[in-house]
Amino acid sequence: MDTSSAAARRVDLGLALGTVVVVALTVGAGVDAERAPSPVAYVFALGFGAVLLVRRRWPVAVLVVTVLGIFVYYALGFPAIGQALPAAAALYSAAELGRTRTALVLGGLLVGVAAYFRIGEGLPPTYLLGYELLTNVALVAAAVALGVSVRVRRASRADQERARVAALAEQAAEAGRRLQAQRVRIARDLHDSIGHTLAVVAVHAGVAAEAVGRDDEVAAAAIAHVRDATGSTLRELRSTVRLLRAAGDDDAGGTAGMGGVPALAESARAVGLDVDLRIDVADAAVDPAIGAGAYRIVQEALTNVLRHADARRVEVVAAVADGWLDLRVRDDGRGPDGAGGGGQGLRGMAERAGLLGGTLTSGRGDAGGFVVHARLPARLSS
Repeated sequence: MDTSSAAARRVDLGLALGTVVVVALTVGAGVDAERAPSPVAYVFALGFGAVLLVRRRWPVAVLVVTVLGIFVYYALGFPAIGQALPAAAALYSAAELGRTRTALVLGGLLVGVAAYFRIGEGLPPTYLLGYELLTNVALVAAAVALGVSVRVRRASRADQERARVAALAEQAAEAGRRLQAQRVRIARDLHDSIGHTLAVVAVHAGVAAEAVGRDDEVAAAAIAHVRDATGSTLRELRSTVRLLRAAGDDDAGGTAGMGGVPALAESARAVGLDVDLRIDVADAAVDPAIGAGAYRIVQEALTNVLRHADARRVEVVAAVADGWLDLRVRDDGRGPDGAGGGGQGLRGMAERAGLLGGTLTSGRGDAGGFVVHARLPARLSS
């Protein structure tokens, strides 16, 4: 038996014992001193309490049995115990368990029948209306009102608990969505970073392979570039792992930002690509998340040029105007069949720009080659 069930049984037992004690004491008080109490009257008192043990399962039946028991008790001529007193707990139980109308009807019936017979016995109407009837009506009303109050409070607590559970479920769902978004962002960042590094490594490895045995100095320089590129990427991977282990979120997506774009340009220049870098963006001009997004877009665009475009020159231009970061990466390669063959890379850049509230377009430039154009809000909306 769980805790709530045990508590309910204790309440039922308390009501039953309380009813037995109160009715039994009333029976004893109503017996003339010269006459011994009738054992049957006390059996009725025990019965009025015993039926309350099943009040939760059959609240209406318990109330009906109690009212009929009171009628039988008085019909047998036992000492007066009050018409509403033995039924108080049964009336309360019916109202508590949602049978308010039934409790009021049967309570009114009990008081009305009792009043009728009391008048028939010759009880003065003034006494009946001024004391006994008023007392019985007040007792019935109080028992029903208490039952309704308990039921309303219980329903209110249940509603609050449901609201709390729903709020917790929503918080868990939101945490899951944020975790999924974090995973997607990390996957995209790792794809951009490692893809760029592998493109640089592939070019330098090719140069080294061709130079070995013919120009060892060139081969050594190419291998050094491979070492530098892989070392930088390994440092970024370690930084990402530290970020994942740290508590809290990092909306900026790591330490990459517009300040890291010159290093990307140097990496591309090291493999023979002429990079014209024109960055007119102050450190505080854009939010960290915007700067990180712009960095990744430049990184992916340069990676596509190295992989697909067969270009010799790339122009990277970035500036902030009217609350927007305008970013262009233009090459002189094969155009849509070259850098445009990036496929997943172009889609990833467009998705990243969209998540930040901006746009990204790509296509053949007016003077040939391929252009990636991103417009990102300088500040994230609150």
